[in-house]
Amino acid sequence: MAVANIVKSSLGPVGLDKMLVDDIGDVLITNDGATILQQLEVEHPAARVLVDLAQLQDHEVGDGTTSVVIIAAELLRRGNELVKTGIHPTTVIAGFRSALKAAVAYLKKEMVLNVSDLNDDHLIQAAKTSMSSKIIGKEADFFAKLAVDAVKSVQMKASKAERVEAMFEGSSTAQNADAPTLGNASKKERFKYPLSAIHILKAHGKSSLDSHLIADGFAINAMRASQGMPTAVDSTPDKPVKIAMLDMNLQRHRMAMGIQVTVKDPAEIENIKKREMDITKERIQKIIDGGAKVVLTTKGVDDLCMKYFVEAGIICARRCNKDDLKRLAKATGGKVVVTMADMEGNESFDSDCFGVCDSVREERIGDGEMLYAYGCKGGGASTVVLRGANEYMLDEMDRALHDSLCVVKRMLESNTLVAGGGAVEAALS
Repeated sequence: MAVANIVKSSLGPVGLDKMLVDDIGDVLITNDGATILQQLEVEHPAARVLVDLAQLQDHEVGDGTTSVVIIAAELLRRGNELVKTGIHPTTVIAGFRSALKAAVAYLKKEMVLNVSDLNDDHLIQAAKTSMSSKIIGKEADFFAKLAVDAVKSVQMKASKAERVEAMFEGSSTAQNADAPTLGNASKKERFKYPLSAIHILKAHGKSSLDSHLIADGFAINAMRASQGMPTAVDSTPDKPVKIAMLDMNLQRHRMAMGIQVTVKDPAEIENIKKREMDITKERIQKIIDGGAKVVLTTKGVDDLCMKYFVEAGIICARRCNKDDLKRLAKATGGKVVVTMADMEGNESFDSDCFGVCDSVREERIGDGEMLYAYGCKGGGASTVVLRGANEYMLDEMDRALHDSLCVVKRMLESNTLVAGGGAVEAALS
């Protein structure tokens, strides 16, 4: 009951936020049940089950973490009272299971509505219900539409291969069709909406209402490696902007550890150093010759390599997040390149690995710069840029928006909904 009492006051539209301070003084302000319980150091086994229950609800459904803890705690309390009167625990559990079946049967018969019979407004209403108790509840109209648009932008056909690739590889084969009107959704052709493809960026400054979804575009939290590089590259009618996404070092080639070279002529040392520089130059030249206008890598880029990119007028960014690059590869129809070596042992850059978009620009957002890719040709990935006053507010907005995204995703995939605002609980009681 102690665990339930902690989160009980944060439930509903008049629920209060909790300020949690850890051992080293870091502050967390939230009213998300799973986040609150995650911060607690719970040792009691039964209480630990409730904490795990909230985590599971957050992972599987995304919303309703506080509600499940309170309901579970109340069932435990009532069950404990029955056990004290002499009823065996297995009998109590059997009663709970019978009640569960009756509740689900009543829900399906009386309360479940088919989404295909309704219009898009109901998606927005469901998202607003989800965020009514959150920090963004006051701007629910704005953020509900943002959530619905973001989920629809990552629609893809529900083949198993594409679902796996959406989560891990960033497939370029996803369909880029607009989400159909719910009334026209085919029963045979089902769609998936992988939330992993929605990239959420947080930037300090401005009002929360200045948050935006980048339509047909993608933003990555990176900046140019050198001031000599252009701030923007645009496509021409016959030549789109090509993006090379690398997961390898673009630094001067060095021999691996344990290799021993015996040199008799001191002049050969200079030749070895020159060849090391030439290897890197040839590697970069292959990327440039392929037509790349933007190069993004998860590793480092040294001054020698940067010189070649500056001379070629290419935007290069280093130390990019690998997950962000995978999403960008999915959005632009490219692939993240781990090595340039082919089966014969030679080095080459496959032109199919390039991502394609209309333009790439470096724009100042808040305290730093971000790279924006507009007009992405791959589809199946999008970016939401959140604006807010400080880190605490942005983190809580992120959690609230994630809950709403999960609700919209569930509705679109299951094709059913029930009335919100406690109507189900009142009807079942």
